Amino acid sequence: MLPAVEISPSSAPTAAVIWLHGLGADGYDFAPVAEQIQPLPHIRLILPHAPSMPVTLNGGYVMPAWYDSYGRDPTAGQDEAGIRASLARR
Repeated sequence: MLPAVEISPSSAPTAAVIWLHGLGADGYDFAPVAEQIQPLPHIRLILPHAPSMPVTLNGGYVMPAWYDSYGRDPTAGQDEAGIRASLARR
């Protein structure tokens, strides 16, 4: 299971929101925003942290990422294996 920030409601949750961060961030970056919407008393908020890995787009620098990014240009291709591996994480 991925480490995550979890913000639980004061009453039993009936719904959950899973909020994924972007490249180089982590779940803590969005915790203040998530806490602003927490007044909804039945929603559990889950903000997982991506694992750290080398990112091609950033010169191989190791940072939190859901999968590798090869470039900003749409012709740079996609890390299909990394995307599938990210989908398999829970």
